[in-house]
Amino acid sequence: MYRSPAYQEIVDFIAAGTTPQNLIDFCPSEDVKERIADLIQREKTIGLTSEETAELNHCLQLEHLMRLAKSRARYYLRNE
Repeated sequence: MYRSPAYQEIVDFIAAGTTPQNLIDFCPSEDVKERIADLIQREKTIGLTSEETAELNHCLQLEHLMRLAKSRARYYLRNE
């Protein structure tokens, strides 16, 4: 099964252990940002293969998950 670089980065981040502040500060690498931007641009213009569509959808799900986790981390920090 293919694992996108975005997926690998998040898995590595979680596996290394974290704090609420580190979670809030987490940003994907420039390579991942560029890949996602490229997929979005090509989706809007020339279209994507089914594999690329799956990769983009997966990245968008990961982004949503990270937004939820960051929101919860901010809540924990405010209520310590």
